[in-house]
This record gives sequence, structure tokens and C-alpha cells, in this order.
Amino acid sequence: MSNVVVLDNGGGLIKGGFGGERDPTCVVPNCTARPSSSKKWLLADQLLSPTEDLTSATLRRPFDRGHLINPDLQSSIWAHLFTSILKIHPPNTSLLLTEPLFTLPSIQRSVDEIIFEDFNFKALFVSDSPSLVHLYEASRRPYGLVSKAQCSLVVDCGFSFTHAAPVFQNFTLNYGVKRMDLGGKALTNYLKELVSYRSVNVMDESFIMDDVKEKLCFVSLDVQRDLKIARKPGKYNMFRCTYVLPDGVTYMKGFVKDPNEANRYLAVDARNPSSPAGEKEYVEQQVVNDKPQDRRSIDLTKNEFTLTNERFLVPEMIFRPADLGMNQAGLAECIVRSINSCHPYLHPVLYESIILTGGSTLFPRFAERLEKELRPLVPDEFQVKITAQEDPILGVWRGGSLLASSPDFEAMCVTKAEYEELGSARCRRRFLH
Repeated sequence: MSNVVVLDNGGGLIKGGFGGERDPTCVVPNCTARPSSSKKWLLADQLLSPTEDLTSATLRRPFDRGHLINPDLQSSIWAHLFTSILKIHPPNTSLLLTEPLFTLPSIQRSVDEIIFEDFNFKALFVSDSPSLVHLYEASRRPYGLVSKAQCSLVVDCGFSFTHAAPVFQNFTLNYGVKRMDLGGKALTNYLKELVSYRSVNVMDESFIMDDVKEKLCFVSLDVQRDLKIARKPGKYNMFRCTYVLPDGVTYMKGFVKDPNEANRYLAVDARNPSSPAGEKEYVEQQVVNDKPQDRRSIDLTKNEFTLTNERFLVPEMIFRPADLGMNQAGLAECIVRSINSCHPYLHPVLYESIILTGGSTLFPRFAERLEKELRPLVPDEFQVKITAQEDPILGVWRGGSLLASSPDFEAMCVTKAEYEELGSARCRRRFLH
């Protein structure tokens, strides 16, 4: 087993494992929660237990808006991770840690204190996410453009925010990075508001609404058309689907009532039901599967709610934040601004090597919609090529695992002795952030 631990410390999930392996040992929530029925705080992997009822659980997160605001809580989550899950002895182990871009020096100092003074790690290397994503994609396709040009634009749609970051020769070009204060957390909160206003109060149900968002939301390719379809009654509405909330007795986790009903939206673009003939044909097919008693029945003995246009209006935030009153550009404009901040010689390569990473890029049709938004903003002589990672959640960790297994890794690290002699600020210069 490698003596390098790779920790992708995200605002929503922690991915932890050993350098040189393909997949992390654990992917756990980076938070602690106390169920309403208990006085005990649950950490990380304990929150994933199928028997835990997390309805109306009180939640505490070490990260807020992308910044580490509670180092003590982060330290306790890491302690649980290192002792119970990874089972390592830190004084004999090096650590590769990911950190958000533009982390404040005071936060960097407290992280270094936790790693070297509380856990006594042997050595530390700190990296940002985009450079690790670039490294992983370049190594996956050694003859591809990213590898040959050593240049890419990484779009990281994470939990707290979204970054468009140009990477050149494995270094993130900080002057070209553009940030949107919009990530998975904001999308979940927006979904909570919509559902609470229209059906049932779910403002305290973070875990449940995260699940609803991941299972039912998708990106619309034509919002005006889809809004019209979402207004239609009964079987004509291809976006209507029902989610059943946990009752705390027979089932502890929420679930989609009818998965086939939830996937009906896929036929909208496949058959183009916006044309009357296509719609008629589609609906006739559905009539066979449509059970009359299920169509209108919202069972009041169960806690459940119906979603229609919320399913595509929530991810729409990423492309049109101004519609929600946020004074920010959409993702496509953010990418164009980021590329325009770089040298003109890099523009054609960057437009042709856009890499999507982060959990919020997992919405169906995300890449397709982004290309549709981006094309009118890009000069005609440039090609636009968007690559989605095979697993956007693990992409950063896999890049870290690759770097940790390289022969030069130990020389790149800051050792505990150097930290004690020179202090945090001097040691950080080595990471060239």
C-alpha cells in the first residue's frame, strides 16, 4: 500500500484514498449531522448508513461558500477518516491535499497547523483542483489535444461555486480564473424553496432534497418549449413525476415513486413532441402504460410531492443566474471571459479542450446545453469541443492519485522539519499558487 494519502477535500464530499490507486477508498459527506431523534452527532460515512433517519437533521459543515470557516470541525472529520476508514499512521505518511483556488493565507495557516501539529504528517503537498483534472485527462489520452498542447480549460462545477480555470503545462493560470458563486448547494436551496412554496415544507431536508436534485433534475435544451409542456395536464405533461418522502418507519430514505415516469422527459428531444404529430404519437404510446388510478392520485397517507418544471428550472440557474436576481454572468459567458484573459495564441486550443468536472455537471444534457450557449459567443474560426469526465466527482482525486504515484512527488512536498523551521508562509511558496 502506498504511504501517500490523497485527500480531495470538497465542500460537499471528501474523497480519500491512497496514491497510485484508481478509485478512492471512501467518498463521504464533508459534514456532521444530528438526527432530530438523537443527541449524537454523526460524521462522514455514518451519514450514509441506510438505517439512519436523517429527516430534519441538524447539519454543520466546515466549509461555507468555498472557504474553510470551522477548522476544528474539519479536524474532527479528518481524524475520523484517518483512524476509522483509511486506518493510517500519519507520522509515517505523506498527504496530498486539494484546496480551493485563492484560499486566504489565514485559512492556509490553520490547515497547515492541523496537518503538521495535530496529526503530525510526515510531508504535505497542496494542489488546486483544475491542475489535477488536467493531469488526469492528459494522461488518459496521451495523443489527444490536452496532452499535446499541455493546455486546457477546466470548468469545475462544485458544491460551493463554479470555476472556469485555464491550465497551462500543469499550472493553473490564476489571472485567467473566473468564478461564479453558484454550486450544488445553491441549486439544492433553490429546489427546497420551490418545493416548499408549491407543495410541502422541506426547508430543513438537505439530504433528501440533494437526492431529489440528483435523481430528477435535468438540463433543458429549450426552456420556453419545456415550460409549455410542463403546464399541460395529466399524461400530456411529460415532466410530471412524484417523489415519496421517508416516513421514518417502513423506509428511512426517500425514493422516486415511478422511475419510468421520471424518465419520460428523455423522449421530448428524441421525438420532438413540440410538433403536434410527434406529441400525439408519443401520448398515444403512453396511454397504454398510464394507470388511470395513478395519474392524479397523490396518496395523502404517504408524504409525497410532485415535480414538473422545477426539474429543469433548478439547473437553469447555472446558465441564467440573472433570472434569479443574481448579479452574475452565466457559465458560457464566464468561460469566454476566462479565455479572453489569456494570451490570444491560447484561445483556439482552450476552446477546443474544455473539460467538465464536479458533481453539478452530472445533470443530463449539461454538456450539450453548454455547447449550445457557448457557440454564439465564440468567434466562428474557433472550434468548440467540450469533454465531460467519465466520473466528474472522482476526476480530481484520480489526478491526485496519479501525481502521488510519480517518482518526483516526495521532492515536491514540504516536510514537517521544513514547516517547523520556516513556517507556513515560506513553505507555501513551493506550491506556486
